[in-house]
Amino acid sequence: MPPHPSSSVQKAREDLAGRLREIRKDAGISGRELAVICGWSESKSSRIENAKTPPSDADIKAWCRACAAEDQAPDLIAANRQSADAHVQWRRLQRSGLRRLQESTGDLYQQTKMFRVYVSDVVPGFLQTPGYATALLSSIADFRGTPDDVSDAVAARMRRNQVLSNGARRFSFVLEEAVLRYRLCSAETMAAQLGHLLGVMDLQNVAVGIVPFSEQRAVWPMPTFTIFDDTRVHADTLDAASTLTQPSQVELYARAFERLSQGAARGAAARSLIAGALASLD
Repeated sequence: MPPHPSSSVQKAREDLAGRLREIRKDAGISGRELAVICGWSESKSSRIENAKTPPSDADIKAWCRACAAEDQAPDLIAANRQSADAHVQWRRLQRSGLRRLQESTGDLYQQTKMFRVYVSDVVPGFLQTPGYATALLSSIADFRGTPDDVSDAVAARMRRNQVLSNGARRFSFVLEEAVLRYRLCSAETMAAQLGHLLGVMDLQNVAVGIVPFSEQRAVWPMPTFTIFDDTRVHADTLDAASTLTQPSQVELYARAFERLSQGAARGAAARSLIAGALASLD
């Protein structure tokens, strides 16, 4: 199998292969012995170890069982599944416009019961007004040179965000105070956005925390991420949208969210920070 055209996907495959090789070596067995135990050819073991052939879930389970490392199988299986789609290039997602990107997560949003969202740059999509979303998505479309379907993308985002009004779902947001201050739109639009944020804080199924500039931090500001239940994380960067599903990865982000939450102002203190940002717009 030739190298994957995405260097990040290829690296993920090589990392997985390296972990399997280490497990075999730690068990003190050769590739031939592992092949005999698993009931496949020695060449298959070699191809898997050298990232020439991606293993199936069953292959990983058999490999770990043969090496008495069955406790490592869940993480390895998750890594195997995400290697092909964990680092999805935004250019590919957005090549037909931004509307499709907004709609692509609709099913996931409907299936999730608990959302944990940390943002350090912009108001979370869940909490955006149409005006703020229009300004932000217009900037993204212009920067990336994608088809101009911003109005359709905003409408799709607003439809998707109706999940927020479903009381059966819980939402916990942690925002850096900078999110309230970054000016990505007109003063009037930003004022409406901050007013909407104050209104959302009244919802029973929504918790909003804001980390003040003045807070002595337990952890540093991080790139934006969203945790869906306890099974999946979306972590965005400039060039990619990473989907993380390994239990150890999800646990790491959950721990980061908990640490970030500890320094967040809530209730009246959070409202005061928003009010201060509103006053600065005058």
